[in-house]
Amino acid sequence: MRRVVVTGMSALTALGEDWNEVGPALHEGKAGIRYMPEWEYLHDLNARLGGPIDSFSHEKVFPRQKARSMGRVATMMTYNAEKALEQAGLTDDPVLKSGRTGVAAGSSFGSTPPIHSFVKFMETGKSSGLNATSYVRMMSHTGPANLAVFFGLQGRVITTSSACTSASQGIGYAYETIKSGAQDVMLAGGSDEFCVSMTMVFDRLYATSQHADDPQSAVRPFDATRDGLVIGEASGILILEDLEHALARGATPLAEIVGFATNCDGAHISQPNRKTQEFVMREALNQSGMAASDLSFVSGHGTGTVTGDIEESHATFAVYGDKVPFHTLKGNFGHTLGACAAVEAWLGIEMMKAGRISPIANLKSVDPKCAELDYVAGESRAVSSNAFASSNFAFGGINTSLVFSNYA
Repeated sequence: MRRVVVTGMSALTALGEDWNEVGPALHEGKAGIRYMPEWEYLHDLNARLGGPIDSFSHEKVFPRQKARSMGRVATMMTYNAEKALEQAGLTDDPVLKSGRTGVAAGSSFGSTPPIHSFVKFMETGKSSGLNATSYVRMMSHTGPANLAVFFGLQGRVITTSSACTSASQGIGYAYETIKSGAQDVMLAGGSDEFCVSMTMVFDRLYATSQHADDPQSAVRPFDATRDGLVIGEASGILILEDLEHALARGATPLAEIVGFATNCDGAHISQPNRKTQEFVMREALNQSGMAASDLSFVSGHGTGTVTGDIEESHATFAVYGDKVPFHTLKGNFGHTLGACAAVEAWLGIEMMKAGRISPIANLKSVDPKCAELDYVAGESRAVSSNAFASSNFAFGGINTSLVFSNYA
């Protein structure tokens, strides 16, 4: 079995796309969430907050001929892949088109504007707005498919459209693909564009925050006063590579992936289960060969929903106890769905290497129903630069856990 390292990474978030910009904002507890006046006409929607990336305009990022099959979700993913490949030093490397490079990535679904055109056709019989690329832009695997075409990849394409675990499964399956020897390089991650339909999904579940008057502190993971999540927008891509291949071409590994596990609750489509969450965390940790005490910190899912935080905290406590620093980033970005694990991996690696993690945004008083973890609250904290674990959970009862170590 081969060792797998990260040699490049890039992300887009509502707080920026550069570590020098995003890092300070996180340590200050800032959030990229705002009031959405665009939703005033949506009378049946209770939520009024969101975390869109207002600074990113996707329409003119790439030449029209290359971008005609991309909606916003695929454009963001491709943009990040281009930057991550540049950091990895692989932009013009022959390995990209050799059949030894693939992609494992996903999103909750594709771009939504083409769906409007299909609905109009079904209601009126008129196809105005539809063209040859409408389906390609809305299909669930639009991101990884467009990546493969854009960069001429001829290896495996693994589509991981599994809602909030799209990126974590993408990274995990890419890790397993390289580890087994099937590929040398993989582009891995996730992307989700901002759409009110996703907010409505959680609004109907009574799981959205109603703190419309205070966007900065609306998402309060593990806090006793939390009342739900806010949907955000993001995209992230990591370049994973066989260690020997990376070293042979003179690349600098940023981190090493040493553990991955995924499973399913098999019980309920939307209610989390602490027992299966515990199992997946323990499996990834065991695979890494580390003890909980070896970890610098744990990056949690932490959506800010009442039941989700309780179940996750108890599963986390069962595996890592109360001595490992624990934080989550969704108070800063909202829930970015299929992108969250990629963003959390990028920022986790940066924080691990810096030896300092940001606090859980807006955590003032831990819910007594949550387990007694070592919650990082109030201010950032110095930690070792050894390793960290990252957990994510999705509808369908899908659970994931990844363990990253600092390559040395």
